[in-house]
Amino acid sequence: MNRILAMLLGAAALVFAPAVAAQEIPYWQAVSADLFASTDADEAETVKAGVSFDWRYRGPGDYQGGRLEAARFSPATGPSTEEQRLYYRFAQTGEDWSWNGMVGTNGETVLGSLSVHNNDRIRQEYFIERERLETAQGLDQDLYHTFVGAAFDLPIDERNTLTALVGVQDFDGENLRTHLRARAIHVVKPEWGLSVQLRTRYFHNSVPAEADYFSPEWYVEVLPVVQVQRFHNGWRYQAAVGIGAQREAGSDWRAARHFEASVTSPPISRDWHVRAAVVHSNAPVTSERGYDYSQVSLSLTRAF
Repeated sequence: MNRILAMLLGAAALVFAPAVAAQEIPYWQAVSADLFASTDADEAETVKAGVSFDWRYRGPGDYQGGRLEAARFSPATGPSTEEQRLYYRFAQTGEDWSWNGMVGTNGETVLGSLSVHNNDRIRQEYFIERERLETAQGLDQDLYHTFVGAAFDLPIDERNTLTALVGVQDFDGENLRTHLRARAIHVVKPEWGLSVQLRTRYFHNSVPAEADYFSPEWYVEVLPVVQVQRFHNGWRYQAAVGIGAQREAGSDWRAARHFEASVTSPPISRDWHVRAAVVHSNAPVTSERGYDYSQVSLSLTRAF
């Protein structure tokens, strides 16, 4: 299944690429650099640093170019793995549908992601992602996983929205993970950008404990969240804090924690575009249940 989904990912990029090239509107060029780093309580670390050149660029939602990435994976046990990746990346905002993604390789297999969504009031998004399994066993045995799914935004009224996600994650081996996620969002103070949310997620593994990633028979999380989003001179500032509960097969309920914050510059600019984000949670990652996971990302783009 992984091979079939990866082939579909590459085919989708070829389908959408001509649509981007066909737009006869003025484009700039752009160069960008980005950094992603994550760590968990077991001191496993992942670092990805990339540089991109877009030969067609009109903003973070409209570009076409190439990306070179260096990745380093340092599991809690076992040696680190370093590799270079080369991607073709693209994005286009259409009248009815918009898409973005990147398709490339690390020299061993197809990697990348593709997301397509409409611009209607009831928003639909369809996506596919393929990436390396970053645990010690995954790195040692060159294991990968592919995640395909769909997400929907269902507005109830001006202050209330429901969102839902369904997906399937196929791991190298026999395990197939089914994902269900939902959010109920209520805007408390529109002028403050203040909302309260109830975030829930559930997944089920067809072959529990197949490898050294966190894979119980099932896992569930319920997380009440308070979020603030503000805009100033086109810049967006967002922060969210949540405290709830989580549980998996064979365990009792325990506390779940989540924090995220981000800042994003105005979306269309001939100058710099900047985005920075941090995330911290205690969701399990590996079979050793190394709680407390943190990640930080930063991207800078200069159009000319």
